[in-house]
Amino acid sequence: MAGAALAGAAPAGAVPAGTTIAQGVTYRQFDVHAAAGTAHAHLLTVDLGDPRVRVGLLHPGAVAARATVSRMANAARAVAGVNGDFFDISESRHPGVEPTGASVGPAVANGRALKAAVPDGQRFGPALPPGTGTEDVIGVGTDHRARLDRLTLTGSVTSRAGRLPLRGLNQYALPENSVGAYTSAWGGASRERAVCGTDTDRGAGCGSETYEVTVRGGRVISVADAPGSGVVPAGTTILLGREEGARRLRELAVGDAVSVTHRLVAATSKIAFAFALGGFPVLRHGAPLSGLNNTASAVRTVVGFDDGGRRLLILALDGAAAYRSGLTVAEEATTMRSLGATDAFNLDGGGSTEMVTRDTGAAAVTVRNHPSGGAERPVANGVGVFATG
Repeated sequence: MAGAALAGAAPAGAVPAGTTIAQGVTYRQFDVHAAAGTAHAHLLTVDLGDPRVRVGLLHPGAVAARATVSRMANAARAVAGVNGDFFDISESRHPGVEPTGASVGPAVANGRALKAAVPDGQRFGPALPPGTGTEDVIGVGTDHRARLDRLTLTGSVTSRAGRLPLRGLNQYALPENSVGAYTSAWGGASRERAVCGTDTDRGAGCGSETYEVTVRGGRVISVADAPGSGVVPAGTTILLGREEGARRLRELAVGDAVSVTHRLVAATSKIAFAFALGGFPVLRHGAPLSGLNNTASAVRTVVGFDDGGRRLLILALDGAAAYRSGLTVAEEATTMRSLGATDAFNLDGGGSTEMVTRDTGAAAVTVRNHPSGGAERPVANGVGVFATG
């Protein structure tokens, strides 16, 4: 294997190789010898062909919120899980604006679209491989098969003033000159961050021309000049516009009839996603993507699959001091290929990387790797493994 090689060594006291977590779910750990040193990997193998096993989105109950993987897994009664997408973690370049904790890419839970992707230039995380973007997802369809795809938001706002495209759904950053929708899935965080930055510069200033319209029961019930905060009630949609989007929303008045539609559309899959989340692909059809970074090593989380999406491989590196050198993205791709994956997808890493499993009969999950920050980091979402019987 180019760049990295697997070894069977495991630290003292480790869970034995090939431990069955649940029917169709196994856990093991091993060393990976890479250019920067030895990394230690924790691997879940999930048989999606087993009807008693499924994979779903772990999330803290709101898009704009964070929780540890163990807390989310315990709340959902998952048998295992890892951290998920990159997220809005710091707003140092926007003084006074609080980070929302919302994820970068699309998110689908139980077949329901929770959010769409922010513009590429507004993302947090390492540089994207050429040809990829924030709309890229890994997920599992209603056919129980894992797949890579892109999920694009399509929607509109229709009123007496005409029809305008909807270009945001529960996002911490809206495209310039656009209108976005915020639903009860968003949570109580301020929407101020959504009008900061540009499509190419996350650190650019916040927009001064903004407008909000609150819609309930198909009619405008209130308007405001600035982005608000607080929980969005069920059955209510808040429309937030910036620049030209704000100017278009100003044409609406309290009492006007408004129709808002939105959905996430897959670029290639004809099967609906039951679950999906963002990150970026590193391996497609058995070949690493071109242009993958081969110099920056880090602790990483990656999910891959083989057998036509019937077997899922979930890998999290250990963040203990002895292994913290980690892998490059290129080494991550070749490691997943060596494990048999045909396709693989990079998730958030560093201090976010975490894997948990639940022992048979246990009331709570156990953290299997050492988080590199010394403790669990609250994250935006994760991948949960569930089993029955």
